[in-house]
Amino acid sequence: MSKPRVAIFDFACCEGCQLQIVNLEEEILDLINLVDVVEWREAMSEQSHDYDIAIIEGSITRPEDEKRVLLIRSRAKILIALGACAATGGVNKLKNNFDMKEVRQCVYGKDADLPHLDTYPTKAVDEIVEVDYKIHGCPIENSEFARVIRALLLGKRPMVPDYPVCVECKAKENVCRWEYGETCLGPIIRAGCGARCPTAGFRCFGCRGYVDNPNVEAAREVMAKYNLTEEDLKTRMVLFGSKQGPTL
Repeated sequence: MSKPRVAIFDFACCEGCQLQIVNLEEEILDLINLVDVVEWREAMSEQSHDYDIAIIEGSITRPEDEKRVLLIRSRAKILIALGACAATGGVNKLKNNFDMKEVRQCVYGKDADLPHLDTYPTKAVDEIVEVDYKIHGCPIENSEFARVIRALLLGKRPMVPDYPVCVECKAKENVCRWEYGETCLGPIIRAGCGARCPTAGFRCFGCRGYVDNPNVEAAREVMAKYNLTEEDLKTRMVLFGSKQGPTL
C-alpha cells in the first residue's frame, strides 16, 4: 500500500509553524516513515502536483494567492490550515482595519503602486476554499500537529478542543491573570495549547481563535468583577481577531 503523499505550502506568514514541525526532532522521523513528503519549500527543492494531503501555512493577501490556493484545493483530497494565519487570518488581519492604499503606502512608500506589490484585505484560507482541518496557534503546538497527522493516517477524525483556555489554566492550578490586573482572553479562546502563555506568566493573546460558541456572558461577568468594560476586552481581541470577533 502506498504512503499518503503530503505537500506543504506557505503564503503570507513567518513560516514559524513549519519550523515547529521541524522542532518535532526525533518524532518527525517517525512521521516521515508514514507519509511521502513530495513538496515542502522550507525543507526540500522538489515539487509535485500530485498529493493527497495539502498543508497550508499563511493567510491569503493577493489575487494571485487566491488563484494558487484554489489550485491546491483542487488537487488535494484533504486540506489542513496550519497555524493562526491560515486558520483565522492571524496577525495579518490587522491591516483590514485600514484602507489598503494607506497600508501599501505605509509599507512600500514610493513603490506602493507597483503591480507586484498589490494587496487586498487579508483572508483566512477557509474564506477562499473548503478547509478540512485546522491546527490553531501562533505558532502551532507541534505535539498537536503530530496527533492530527497520526489520526488522519488511521482514518480517524482529529479531535480539536472546543472549550476555552480557562479550562486548561484551571487544570494547571494557575492563578488567574485577571488577578494580576491583566485583560486575558482565556474565557473566549479555544484551548489546546496547554494554557501556554498564562502558565508562563502572560495573559492569553488569543492566537488559537475563538471557541465555536464563546460564553460571552461569562466574559461579561469576569469584566464586571474587575471593573472593566467591553471596550477593554475588545482592544485585546484585535491582535488575532480583527474583523471577526464574537459580538459582546
